[in-house]
Amino acid sequence: MNRILLAEDDHDFGTMLKQYLELNGFNVTWGKNGEEAHTLFSEGDFDICVLDIMMPVMDGFTLAKKIIEARPDIPFLFLTARKTKEDRIKGLKLGADDYVIKPFEAEELIFRIKNIIKRTQQQNTFQENLPEDEQIELASYSFDVKNLELKRKDDIQKLTGREAKLLYFLYQNRNRLIRREEILSGVWGKTDFFSGRSMDVFLSRIRKYLKNDDRISLESVRGVGLEFTIQ
Repeated sequence: MNRILLAEDDHDFGTMLKQYLELNGFNVTWGKNGEEAHTLFSEGDFDICVLDIMMPVMDGFTLAKKIIEARPDIPFLFLTARKTKEDRIKGLKLGADDYVIKPFEAEELIFRIKNIIKRTQQQNTFQENLPEDEQIELASYSFDVKNLELKRKDDIQKLTGREAKLLYFLYQNRNRLIRREEILSGVWGKTDFFSGRSMDVFLSRIRKYLKNDDRISLESVRGVGLEFTIQ
């Protein structure tokens, strides 16, 4: 049974949503504000977090940052009544897997949650299917694929499953033009707009991780894709 952390301050809506999720086979732990949800997160083990943005004590964005610091691999989605583009982009930059605007059909939310969990499980099997001794040299970096670590001298960057999968895909397709659709299909499993924005966030992270060696470049080709080059 998949375990959900629900952070929602609206009592009536939270009660309804918790009941509906449980009727669909989920184990739900409900925090009534951001701080309470953070405490519950630190005490439990969850498969996904469903976070309202506008909450007292601690808002959903702040809560998401704290969750990511503790478990960067856990998927999460935002619920909000706000429709501003700025909020959507802020959520995407944090690494949200989805962004659902209220009001919404509860059945639609169930499908979104199930799809996210399915994708996460597929990404986790990525690590299991690799050779035990897989080590990739990226100029002055060493990519320990099996342990999801990017090393340079004494620095070790722990990667999430998705970051590792993206970097591995880029390495396999290095020194050529890679179309955006190829990356989305190969790493995200779909090519919709939301996945595209998520991909842009993860590409920015990869650039940041590799910035200390100018023999490595990850350059965008406007309107087409990008090139991952190692000299």
